Amino acid sequence: MSLLNETLAAISPADAEAAAQARDRQARMTKPAGSLGVLEDLSVRLAGLAGVCPPPLPEPAAVAVFAGDHGVHAQGVTPWPQEVTGQMVANFLAGGAVVNAFATQVGASVTVVDVGVGTLPPAGDGLLDRNIRRGTRDMTVEPAMTRDEAVAAIEVGIAVARDLVAAGNRALLTGDMGIANTTASAALVAAFTGADAGAVTGAGTGVDAETLRHKTDIVRRALARHGLVGDAPAAGSATGTAPGAADPIETLAAVGGLEHAAIAGFVLGAAAERVPVILDGVIAGSSALVAAALAPACLDAAVAGHRSTEPGHGVALAHLGLTPLVDLSLRLGEGTGAVLALPLVQASVRALRDVATFDSAGVTEKQ
Repeated sequence: MSLLNETLAAISPADAEAAAQARDRQARMTKPAGSLGVLEDLSVRLAGLAGVCPPPLPEPAAVAVFAGDHGVHAQGVTPWPQEVTGQMVANFLAGGAVVNAFATQVGASVTVVDVGVGTLPPAGDGLLDRNIRRGTRDMTVEPAMTRDEAVAAIEVGIAVARDLVAAGNRALLTGDMGIANTTASAALVAAFTGADAGAVTGAGTGVDAETLRHKTDIVRRALARHGLVGDAPAAGSATGTAPGAADPIETLAAVGGLEHAAIAGFVLGAAAERVPVILDGVIAGSSALVAAALAPACLDAAVAGHRSTEPGHGVALAHLGLTPLVDLSLRLGEGTGAVLALPLVQASVRALRDVATFDSAGVTEKQ
């Protein structure tokens, strides 16, 4: 059995009894019922994931930054040169990126994975060389990956998740790096949700209006090239049919990136290990669409760390049914939004575990 099939077989739905116990405890804790809002719901989900109430504290935590390049860069969708991907990999390894600073703040480790960088990154301590190919092909001309390459990249993500959990980590966080990867993300979101390219394509690293129009057209061309354009959205609806879900791996291979594939595998791997995985922005959101199409129950492990300003991210989160924990107008990637959300995820479990109940504290309940 392949690693992917083994992982899919290991993913099961949340434990309903543990979730019910968490809801009951939340109702008896020394606070008004529902007063912790989203954090209460999150603690219930994490109990269901772990199969025990209270669930283990989601610490220590590890960020995995998956890096890859994109052939669609040749279409002029971003002013940033492609070699920046490899240069930023070196920056991550040196500890000089924003994700490094934020991870230090919250006590999370950072693992950098080359799954598809085009320009060979400088050697550095800690780099996991799992390169499948030196960047994807141009998705407007041909499939970005072969099916085998897409599966291999998914399995890289699964293996990284397994290894991080085996090392003792109890929370995994997604990170990414890849110049032009928001173009691939927009194509994935449109393909898996049925949304129009114009509704899911954003400015990415900050392109001007003319480049954004061109980028949106490139996404439309890629979707049409691979037969991933569904029926138009109905009046009052943001989405139409989603042809990409019919064969998730084929869709991923057609318009996705190697880092998208690895992140999808990372989500699946976390779910199989029953460990929460905190998603970052639109790259992670579009990757989670792939993972959810392969194994819907994997979403029991997924936590939306934040809401990106990229329009496709909101569409992806709505389709996945995930509520973001913070909204800080971020659009950096790297895993920064996931890292900022980590203390909130930890707090939701700590409250469920440590807060007294009305009975144990001798506090009179509301009449």
